Amino acid sequence: MPVLSPTSAFSRVTALAAQRPIHAAFAWLHANPKTILDWQIELVAIPAPAHGEEARAKWLSQRFSEAGLSNVEIDAAGNVLAILPATNLPSESTGPLVLLSAHIDTVFPAGTPIHPVLNGERLEAPGACDNAAGVAGLLAIVHALIESQVELAAPLVVLGNVGEEGEGNLRGVRHIYEQSQMAGRVAAHIVLDGAGADAAVTQALGSFRYQVTITGPGGHSFTDAGTPNPIAALASALAMLAETPLPEEPHSTLNLGTIHGGISVNSIPESAQATVDFRSTAPDELLRLEAALHCAVEQAVAHSNARAKAANAGSRGLLSFAVSKIGDRPAAQLPDDSPLLAALRAVDRHLGLRTDLRVGSTDANIPLALGVPALSIGAGGEGGAAHTLREWYSPKDRELALKRVLLLTLATLEWAAEQ
Repeated sequence: MPVLSPTSAFSRVTALAAQRPIHAAFAWLHANPKTILDWQIELVAIPAPAHGEEARAKWLSQRFSEAGLSNVEIDAAGNVLAILPATNLPSESTGPLVLLSAHIDTVFPAGTPIHPVLNGERLEAPGACDNAAGVAGLLAIVHALIESQVELAAPLVVLGNVGEEGEGNLRGVRHIYEQSQMAGRVAAHIVLDGAGADAAVTQALGSFRYQVTITGPGGHSFTDAGTPNPIAALASALAMLAETPLPEEPHSTLNLGTIHGGISVNSIPESAQATVDFRSTAPDELLRLEAALHCAVEQAVAHSNARAKAANAGSRGLLSFAVSKIGDRPAAQLPDDSPLLAALRAVDRHLGLRTDLRVGSTDANIPLALGVPALSIGAGGEGGAAHTLREWYSPKDRELALKRVLLLTLATLEWAAEQ
């Protein structure tokens, strides 16, 4: 992979920014803040819980079509995608392309009340920022490129993907790289996620997520006393796991997320479940924590069963367990000499911005782990209270951030065309 020097990257961005169609694209962004905010308000009012993004996908496909895209599709995973073809290449080109994406799902479960409120320019609603801001920004870039007739050096795939949040397990982007015919053609991937214009996630925070289930015969709290209790065993396992030492470097975390079980206070439960989340910047650390989880559960169940046998209370049955992985986000990092990062730094220099490189868990985890240059950036504006019912978004300075996205995309397309 050829390296793009800081000097050549800046020269490329400067040359791009001087082109008349780019000025026209900037002018479109400047003239249409209300249109972009209106899209965002419409979008955020459509619920999109994990595995329930169909209505929002249909809305986005209609907006893509209205923008002038003729090849819009919703794939088998529920992703919405379309291609802006390269200007001087045949539409059936099989060469490199660039992917620009924003996830359409939210962290909020089905049934969450969503009533968008606009206080001045501040939009208040669950999901207003994460990721209605990213999707609205994606639409704005599409319109600016098409209506200004900007020439593209390589094909640009625009993607509204499902399954980024929670137990979605990045299934939308994972599908693109595992099942799509375009997977081997992606030269770079730019993710739009949330607000802001001063940060980029270039190091993918890995995570393993598990569901632990312990089952037993259950029974009456008095007449079946001594029967092994799944909740007691699960609590013991989680307490043991919580004492697992965590290193300062690589930074790693352990979270006991949920615990469920039982039907009444005077019943020995037949089952108990918990979910556990491990995160680390190092794959080996995730494997160590995975081993610690299995060890804790095995020991707790074995101890409970041994006590029941010793008390002659195991005749009704003993405990069994299952540990199921429900999430796997790989850890990886964009190399410091990546042409994509050089392009971002050049764009920031041109626009007078300064990017803080961060660690995060985003859709970029998948391409980064596969060696595809990728990063996740904000689509502008300001936001707060993410993942709560009090979430909000303000479009302040959104225009500058969208210029950043547009220039970065075009510079990356030029680099991709040279591969």
